[in-house]
Amino acid sequence: MAEMNRMHVKKGDLVEIISGKDKSKRGKIIAAFPGEGKILIENINKTFKHRKPRGMNKQGGILHTESPIVASKTMLVCGKCSKTTRIAKKVLQDGSKVRVCKKCGETFNN
Repeated sequence: MAEMNRMHVKKGDLVEIISGKDKSKRGKIIAAFPGEGKILIENINKTFKHRKPRGMNKQGGILHTESPIVASKTMLVCGKCSKTTRIAKKVLQDGSKVRVCKKCGETFNN
């Protein structure tokens, strides 16, 4: 049975790339793939796909698409202080767990 990997980011989070060709760019996470440890970020890691025309009405050409990037190459961006940050886990009085910014203490929406 495959064990599910945990990642520090989730779908909908704002992240900044910390290494690679898109370093210091920011974007929102479109999809997360915990099994592979990768995430898909809008307008980051753009690649070209060459598509042949299929049938009469399907047009071919060069498509620009986002490719998944390794999640460890990103850092979460706090919405309040707008800085890249690591996260802390905090348990509230009602027993629910939330993610907290290490720099300003703001909670992230889960």
